Amino acid sequence: MTPLTIYRPGLAVGRDAQVLHRAASPEFSGWLEHTRPAGRCARPIRLTGTIAAVDRNTGRITGQMHTDELPDRTLYKACGNRRESVCPDCAWVYQGDAYQVVCRGLTGGKGVPASVGRHPVVFATFTAPSFGPVHHRHVPRHTCRNRQRCDCRPSPCRARSRAGTCEHGQPAACFARHDADDPRLGRPLCLDCYDHDHQVVWNYFSGELWRRTKQAIDRHLAALCRQRGIPFVQVVTGSGKVRWVPPVRVSHGKVAEMQRRAAVHFHVLLRLDGVDPDDPDALVPPPAGITLDDLEAAVHAAACQITVTTPAHPDRPQGWLIAWGEQVDVRRINCTDGELTDGKVAAYLAKYATKATEATGHSFNRLTPATVDDYADPEGDHLARLIDACWRLGRPIHTDTSRGAATADHRQGSLDVKPNVYGGLRRWAHMLGFGGHFLTKARRYSVTFGQLRDTRTTHRRTEDDEPADTMTVGTLTYTGSGWLTDGDALLANTAARQRRESRGIGRDEIAHEAWLTGAAA
Repeated sequence: MTPLTIYRPGLAVGRDAQVLHRAASPEFSGWLEHTRPAGRCARPIRLTGTIAAVDRNTGRITGQMHTDELPDRTLYKACGNRRESVCPDCAWVYQGDAYQVVCRGLTGGKGVPASVGRHPVVFATFTAPSFGPVHHRHVPRHTCRNRQRCDCRPSPCRARSRAGTCEHGQPAACFARHDADDPRLGRPLCLDCYDHDHQVVWNYFSGELWRRTKQAIDRHLAALCRQRGIPFVQVVTGSGKVRWVPPVRVSHGKVAEMQRRAAVHFHVLLRLDGVDPDDPDALVPPPAGITLDDLEAAVHAAACQITVTTPAHPDRPQGWLIAWGEQVDVRRINCTDGELTDGKVAAYLAKYATKATEATGHSFNRLTPATVDDYADPEGDHLARLIDACWRLGRPIHTDTSRGAATADHRQGSLDVKPNVYGGLRRWAHMLGFGGHFLTKARRYSVTFGQLRDTRTTHRRTEDDEPADTMTVGTLTYTGSGWLTDGDALLANTAARQRRESRGIGRDEIAHEAWLTGAAA
């Protein structure tokens, strides 16, 4: 990352003066070391309070200091935001953790047995259905080497010889061959024909649709076990109850991606595991009677059969039907063609774990009644209508107060508001209705983000020679976000980049030395 990209333009003179003032101060080296943990962050969190060293064995305070004694009289902490558009470097750390979470479930490592690399795995993509025709780019045959920089000639967008116009007078065909960066991609051919309400409701309930799909995949495989005479396994739960469970389970890692039309779709890794009756948490291979073909068939069957009918809404008493689109792609990993490998899939999923709505061309902050009018417009463009649909469908639902004297007491007004199951649409209007996590996994799939963070914290304490029997306890208060000056931000980010580059060079040298040693042997 180039640090200059995160600052406001037009402040070069003031920033240079701030840099010179900070670098000329006697405490500059101490300040750089003090800001090192948050040096790469675009908007670090500033904390004030007391920091104490506590003996782990006795609980006695062995040392104590106040942040007034630190440079800038504050403690800097990286924001930890996962979104690349908000903080590129914190997102870079999160992306690395996401890569480990996904990849360890494919190859093992970091506490996950290496035997999982031999378990059957498929990579499935579940898309949203059509809510109306949109501009799209389709390449019938790729000849490029890099799909991310594809320059192949696409086919016409929507070539229809007899399409005519829609009921609103808009052309129902498009003969353009859209470039990859064409801003029209993902936009409806006719905004009035497009079902914006259905799309935001689909985004909102897509998590429930996936939950039921996963259950259907498990049931399909359990039925196959019964048909083929594969015995169920008796396990004892944590509460001491005895249960008979299918001898095969599906562990998954899932990433949500926002499409250009602002509908989410899911990329899912599905791994077949067995069940050990003596240790239900152990990762063991599936029984021989269940194969990769069975897993593929289970995914396709669940995607075709599972639907969700949402609760009634005043604008649509029958609710909305939530189902997957027709494009459900299921592919095998590590096949002979080499197109999909463990590393490629893990890197692909980790990349999208740091995204949000950037694919639509815009990124929004959480909306409030005071700011929603700046973005929502029932007669506006595609995104403005989606935000308006979220805010309108998520409104409170009032009961009929015409009977009785309900209006006699002003307090009755709060009693006349029914809880709206669609109320979360307002909370997630900035995400166009989608309120789920962008990266989720099954409990047994792989390591957790917490384990990776703990390992990183332990490594840092080892580097700092912190005594093992001492822990640091802080009583801190949030005072603000961001660097105090643009010059401080430039210095801290530059120093962090140099440290990162030097570590990368060191890793390359170690790898090269190991390669030479192996070649000589």
